[in-house]
Amino acid sequence: MNTKKQLHFGAFMRPASIHSCSWRYPEAFSDANFNFKHHIRFAQTLERGLFDAIFMADHVSLLNMPDEALKRSATVVSLEPLTLLPALAAVTEHIGLIATASTTYTEPYHIARKFASLDHISNGRAGWNVVTSANPLEALNFGLEEAVEHDTRYRRGKECYEVVTKLWDSWEDDAIIRDTESGIFADLDKLHPPKHKGEFYSVEGALNVARPVQGWPLIVQAGASEAGRQFAAEVAEMVFSAASTIPTSQEYYSDIKSRAKAAGRDPDHLKVFPGCFVIIGDTLEEAKSKKRQLDSMVDPSTGMGSLSVQLGCDVSNFDLDAPLPDIPETNSSQTSRQKLIDMAKEENMTVRELAQYVGGSFGCLEMVGTVSMIADQMEEWLEAEACDGFNIMFPYLPQGLDDFVDKLVPELQKRGVYRTRYEGNTLRENLGLPRPTNQYCK
Repeated sequence: MNTKKQLHFGAFMRPASIHSCSWRYPEAFSDANFNFKHHIRFAQTLERGLFDAIFMADHVSLLNMPDEALKRSATVVSLEPLTLLPALAAVTEHIGLIATASTTYTEPYHIARKFASLDHISNGRAGWNVVTSANPLEALNFGLEEAVEHDTRYRRGKECYEVVTKLWDSWEDDAIIRDTESGIFADLDKLHPPKHKGEFYSVEGALNVARPVQGWPLIVQAGASEAGRQFAAEVAEMVFSAASTIPTSQEYYSDIKSRAKAAGRDPDHLKVFPGCFVIIGDTLEEAKSKKRQLDSMVDPSTGMGSLSVQLGCDVSNFDLDAPLPDIPETNSSQTSRQKLIDMAKEENMTVRELAQYVGGSFGCLEMVGTVSMIADQMEEWLEAEACDGFNIMFPYLPQGLDDFVDKLVPELQKRGVYRTRYEGNTLRENLGLPRPTNQYCK
């Protein structure tokens, strides 16, 4: 019996959000963001590779970058996740389907209804990535003059989560009886309208969808700030992190698990997945050559555009060859923003150098090398308690994905650190997570 700790993988499937020039790479699908036939191919390949889940990141506006960079960015068009994922559920059987939905710009009833429906359509494979939306352009699309203040967003997000989970528990598991003899379809004694009144929401009625197959769809979060970490520790079951070294990831891993335990949760019921950008070559030099070719396509305006997004302000007028100036306070993610500011100061980077750093794969964890080298690194991270798995970012599609599934997966299986079949029928079961008890039946 294999007693080794097992790696788990999510797949970050917003191709244009991974590397700014992924769409330009030779033989890459330049329309990967919005071609449904390509998405079917990707999903079925990921399932063949026994990935836990597809993760569809989302934003409800254009990215906040100068026009010169925006016109070069494939992020300007993509498919809406909760339209796409039910369609992919019909052509897959096992892989989880995780979508982003903003607590700032979506009502709890909408979120609860859509994700409950996805969970039924997929037979228990849905996951909700809870985000609070910091982009000021998103605010302008919803009648606001600026992004909601950071801590307010998180308070609103926490209350939204509470309402959504109450709505998922509106019906007990056996409330829909469909008794054809008596003519009774539903047992109203097992109906629990939320009747919620809080700081941000007032939601009276029950959900008009039966309780999800998983009880609740998987709760996913990417908390980095103090408020974000605490929110993730209290509610999330899968957490995406931006750590790029083992020590920083160990600190995050230990902190988030300790917070979960302090909140009365089993730390094993919270899985930490750092984002990981993977380029595979038959030799180290071949892998590095692929990365150099990809990075060589990055236009300077794209690097500056990406830097604008990361810092939450327009950097187009900054002196490229001067140090990074003082950055005004914004409502962007404070932790990731501060990480870049601190790095630029500590390494005496110019604005140009910092823009080049974020203009490719945005400064996330990179594993570039042979199959054996990357497998070694992944095992090292797993054994060091720096992660439970990785949220994999493919450098270009389809080849980057095909290389991972056809070359790296068999190596990890041979080492006994990756599954050879799906363990369960639902996303929760495959991750070893419990099905939540209905809060009205405890």
